[in-house]
Amino acid sequence: MSTTAENIQRQISENPILIYMKGTPQLPQCGFSAQTVQALMGCGERFAFVNVLDNPDIRAELPKIANWPTFPQLWVEGELVGGCDIVIEMHQSGELEKLIKEAAQRAGAAESDNNA
Repeated sequence: MSTTAENIQRQISENPILIYMKGTPQLPQCGFSAQTVQALMGCGERFAFVNVLDNPDIRAELPKIANWPTFPQLWVEGELVGGCDIVIEMHQSGELEKLIKEAAQRAGAAESDNNA
């Protein structure tokens, strides 16, 4: 039986672009999650999400692991990018789209290598 911490580590390592949020991208349950997911969707790449409202164990454990107290949390290639304020700032500067596109490109390249 894997622990919550192991599940979180697996989610982060298996998904190059991952957002831990309240609700879903189609139905965010808080304004900060809504803003963050809008910025992320604006980058035009696929991403994974975990609804922390459906996963109270992850909601309780992730802030300790990440050393980040709030949600949403955007993770790209195993690194915590940040929460709503940071993501919105990066989106406005164009930095977010560059980061997301590069991560998606590397993930796509790795996937095609695995299929060869």
